[in-house]
Amino acid sequence: MANKRDLKKDINYVMGDIIEAVYIWELTNPSKETKESQSIIDDAIVGFDELIVKVNQRDLENAKAHFKAVNQELEAKGRALIDRINKM
Repeated sequence: MANKRDLKKDINYVMGDIIEAVYIWELTNPSKETKESQSIIDDAIVGFDELIVKVNQRDLENAKAHFKAVNQELEAKGRALIDRINKM
């Protein structure tokens, strides 16, 4: 990973793309219930907020390891949300 700014962009793009995918699903499936899709959007927003807070932490002993862990958490949360979208 190059730097903190790139990690923030990655978080924004991943969570934004997930929310966009849910909106597309809702538009293509107007007759289906949107309770689960709204739950996915809410979870994406909460996940975004949590990850940004972690990226903005200061006074880290090992910044490289911390940012690597945040990146791995982003991948895990992203995959989980995408799996939920695919199950709808």
